[in-house]
Amino acid sequence: MSASAEIRLAVRGRIVSFDGGPGDAPTVHEQGVVLVDAEGLVAAVGDAAELLPTLPPGARVCDHHRHIVMPGFVDPHLHMPQTQVVGSFGTELMEWLAKYTFPEESRYGDPDVAEAAARFLVDELLRNGTTTAAVYCTSHPVSVDAFLAECERRSLRMLAGKVMMDRNAPPRLLDTPERGYEETTALIGRWHGRGRLEIAITPRFAPTSTDAQLTATGLLAAEHPGLAIQTHLSENHQEIAFVAELFPWAADYTSVYERFGLVRPRALFGHCIHLSEREREALGRAGASAIFCPTSNLFLGSGLFDLAATRAAGIRVGLATDIGGGTSYSMLRTAAEAYKVLALNGQRLTAFEAFHLMTAGNAEAMGMEARIGLLRPGMEADLVVLDTGATPAMRRRMERVETLAEELFALMTMGDDRAVVATYALGRRVHDRQGFVEHPLPPRADAPFAPPQDGEEGVEQ
Repeated sequence: MSASAEIRLAVRGRIVSFDGGPGDAPTVHEQGVVLVDAEGLVAAVGDAAELLPTLPPGARVCDHHRHIVMPGFVDPHLHMPQTQVVGSFGTELMEWLAKYTFPEESRYGDPDVAEAAARFLVDELLRNGTTTAAVYCTSHPVSVDAFLAECERRSLRMLAGKVMMDRNAPPRLLDTPERGYEETTALIGRWHGRGRLEIAITPRFAPTSTDAQLTATGLLAAEHPGLAIQTHLSENHQEIAFVAELFPWAADYTSVYERFGLVRPRALFGHCIHLSEREREALGRAGASAIFCPTSNLFLGSGLFDLAATRAAGIRVGLATDIGGGTSYSMLRTAAEAYKVLALNGQRLTAFEAFHLMTAGNAEAMGMEARIGLLRPGMEADLVVLDTGATPAMRRRMERVETLAEELFALMTMGDDRAVVATYALGRRVHDRQGFVEHPLPPRADAPFAPPQDGEEGVEQ
């Protein structure tokens, strides 16, 4: 810790950070503390007995006692306009889009609709311990403005993009190659790098873009080589057949994106279930990321993700909710479903590997590993505090737990938003299950606020 660091907060608890590889044991301080400086960065992590005596006068201590403190969860694939179509009955991907998603997205040209959805989504993410996400808005730039304005108000690190699509969707949702390029360029100028916000180049997926639009998208990618790209790839057999029909020149689905310069580092490809060996090799060679969306894949009957083959090809892997094809905002519930998907493929997801994915692994998949995902000095102090005894069933299960691996596995398979005690962004408490929230900017008139509560949730000292 720098002697000149101005410490404003100490978050005390059982500190857990996944500093190694996917299968490695985490770094743990059973009676630990994270010190946060005035800029909202981690100043030091270690044993409370050593670090607390070094606190300057006026620094606050938030003591979470027995609860686990780890980096905030990261969700690398979800859709803001789909919060009101979650759990829609009985269709596969292409019909689901036409029947539920496209009609819902048509509403988002209305700023009031977009702003209400943005507030709801951000509240829900924080309630589930998610501090960073890669978010698809709609084809309306106002939807991106609404979401990023809400994230800016709460000082969150977020990635979002305007969906680009110029065919195979209702007219109210279509743009043109020129509009998609120009509106995305304007959003980059307006938002990218503002606070903790980033714009992602966001062609929805190959079936909804012409060659001309993908050419314009490739031009954007070439002009902005550091930007993330987010789209979908090989989610469903019907979708793959449709791509072959629309792009008869393409050797496979991935080659469509390759032709237009969209396969590269920080390219986030949602699903990647039915990839050939050639496609996996291409993604791995380019440094792209495959985003595993288990609840969505099960709900829509899309197929089973092959984690072993994906990792063997050198592809970075992320784990995501995919709201609203996905059915839970909770990364804990998502990891539980990932375990089941992989078990059906004869693979196993350990607790350490799952929590690595939810934190450091997803940060790496999004190209944000230098800023978030770990608890190390200089990293942004985004934290989630977890209660492994949040429900009677969990408390009873914990009576037989003997190791951290067992405890985390039970948390992952039985936990949900009720297990999230508090969520911090840049060291400010932005969610608390008792109601105390610190607003980095003046709160909205309708924002909940309550004084800090005593007790084991997080005593302020």
